[in-house]
Amino acid sequence: MILAIDVGNTNIVIGCLEKEATLFTSRYSTDRSKTEDEYALLLMDMFRFHGISPSDIEGGIISSVVPELKKVFQLAVEKLTGKCPMIVDPAQIEELNIKIDNPAQLGSDLVVNAVAALDKYPKPILIFDMGTATTLSVIDEKGDYIGGMIIPGLRLSVDALSARTSQLPRISLDAPKQLIGTNTINCMKAGAIYGNAAMLDGIIERIEEELGKTPTVVATGGLICEVVPYCKRKIIIDKNLMLWGLGILYKANQKK
Repeated sequence: MILAIDVGNTNIVIGCLEKEATLFTSRYSTDRSKTEDEYALLLMDMFRFHGISPSDIEGGIISSVVPELKKVFQLAVEKLTGKCPMIVDPAQIEELNIKIDNPAQLGSDLVVNAVAALDKYPKPILIFDMGTATTLSVIDEKGDYIGGMIIPGLRLSVDALSARTSQLPRISLDAPKQLIGTNTINCMKAGAIYGNAAMLDGIIERIEEELGKTPTVVATGGLICEVVPYCKRKIIIDKNLMLWGLGILYKANQKK
């Protein structure tokens, strides 16, 4: 059984993988102030909740876009399981041919998502990851990672609008019943949800024109279910894409 951990800016996603199956996933808020002991206790409670013994864990792998938590989680996992987990280093990933100007700048989360998508879906591929930021990764028909986009995230954008505008409240991200809002809150919700859905549709159309091919479009991340159902283009929702990629990289590292 493999312990896979994805440390994001807003959320931490943890899952246990066995063979081709994801046994469970858990999501926690990212807290940069917690120590390795506090995270070890969190992991212990998670194992207990799912009826798993730390001794069942044969190894682990961590992807983190929060530098200060890489070592913290590595120590937490080692304290709990006795196994030192692998940390994803984009510069050492041989499973992905990265064609951007400076491959070292590519985040580990984008690398892992791309590795997973190449394993699961036909090329070319567009991958939207909707979290604190909305990122787009573009993989061409040769399987090369050729670039992408970074867009302010849905929750981040809505919160910034509320914070910088005196008369606009903080809102939830459930879609309004109709496209055209008839009050302030519904207007904000319509703008956030339908605006982001239209953005994804428009980006897909433009990238498709540039590639000259119809891509497979995959969406992952914590906010996909708020937006993707309102898109007009076909988009595959894959909540466990990151964990799948971590499993692939763990197995590849063991073979080496």
